[in-house]
Amino acid sequence: MNFKIGIIGYGKMGQIRHKTIMENGFGEVVAISEPKLDKNLDKVPPNISIDDIIDDNKIKVIIICTPNYLNKPLTIRALKSGKHVFCEKPPAFTAKDIEEIIEVENENTFLKLMYGFNHRHHDSIIKMKKIIERKEYGKILWMRGRYGKSVDQSYYKNWRADPKQSGGGILIDQGIHMLDLFLHFAYDFDSVKAEVSNLYWKMPIEDNVFAILKNSISGVVASLHSTMTQWRHLFSIEIFMEKGYMVLNGLITSSMTYGEEVLSIAKNRTTAPAATWRDEEKETFTINNSWKYEMEHFFNSIIHDSPITIGNSQDALKLMRIIDKIYKN
Repeated sequence: MNFKIGIIGYGKMGQIRHKTIMENGFGEVVAISEPKLDKNLDKVPPNISIDDIIDDNKIKVIIICTPNYLNKPLTIRALKSGKHVFCEKPPAFTAKDIEEIIEVENENTFLKLMYGFNHRHHDSIIKMKKIIERKEYGKILWMRGRYGKSVDQSYYKNWRADPKQSGGGILIDQGIHMLDLFLHFAYDFDSVKAEVSNLYWKMPIEDNVFAILKNSISGVVASLHSTMTQWRHLFSIEIFMEKGYMVLNGLITSSMTYGEEVLSIAKNRTTAPAATWRDEEKETFTINNSWKYEMEHFFNSIIHDSPITIGNSQDALKLMRIIDKIYKN
C-alpha cells in the first residue's frame, strides 16, 4: 500500500521521519510545510501551507514535527480531516489537552493516532521489556532514571526556552522520555512527589526536575532526575528486581553525545557482603533501529487495521497526568 504522506515541520525530526519512510517503502512524502526550510537541502518535496496539506484529500497520513504548542491543534485538525496521524512528543501541554484529543479520536475510530515516544523502540529497551515480561528475575522493586544534557546561551534563542511554545523546560523536552519508559516497564504511578528548580539558567522554564513516583498496587518506586545542568550528555536507566538487575547506560543518537548504548544484566544475585560483578553480562548495541521500528508499527497498524500498542493516546494520557502532577509540585 503506497500512502500519500504530508510532513508538517521539516526540521531535524521531519527529515528523519522522511528518510525512514523512504527506506521502509510505506509511502511517498508528497508535500511538506516548513516556514524556515533549509535552502541547502536536496530533493525536498513541495513546500506548501499547513492548510493545503490538511485539506488535500489525496494525503492520507500526516506526520507532525512542529514546535510543541502546535501538536494538539494540528492533531485535532488532521484527525477531523480524515488523516492518520503520527505526532512527535510531547502530545500536548496537559492531560486535559489529551482528553480533548481522545474525544476527536473516538469520533474517528477508523483512523490511527500514534505519538513519537521513540525510546521504547530501541533494541536495548525492547530486550529489557521482554525480560521483565518473562519475569526471569522476579518483580520490579525499583527504578532510577537520569537524563541530562548540557546547553549554552544559544538555548535562550530557541523556541524551547519560551514556555508558551514549549509548555515547559527540561522535563517536557527530555525527561518525558524517561517517564515514558517508567510507564512502559511499570504501567502506571499514582503517587508523585517532585522538586522543580531553575537555579542556573534563570529562564522562564525549569532546568532541573527531581521526582519520586510510586505505584501503590505493585509497590514499585521510581526516581527521576531530568536536568540541563549536567554539563555532559547522560542517559541512564536502572531496573532492580527480586533476582537481579538491568542497567542501561548511554543511548545511540546521530551525534553519539550520550555515549555507547550498553546494557548490563546480572544473571544472579551477588553474594553479600563481598558483592562482585563477575555474574554481570554486558551487551553493546551499535545500530539505532528505533526510527525504523517506530514507523513500521505505525504504518502496519494502518495497513492491517490493528491497534497502536506503543505510543497510543492512552499512553499519552497517563504520561501527561504525571507531568501535570510534577509541574503542580
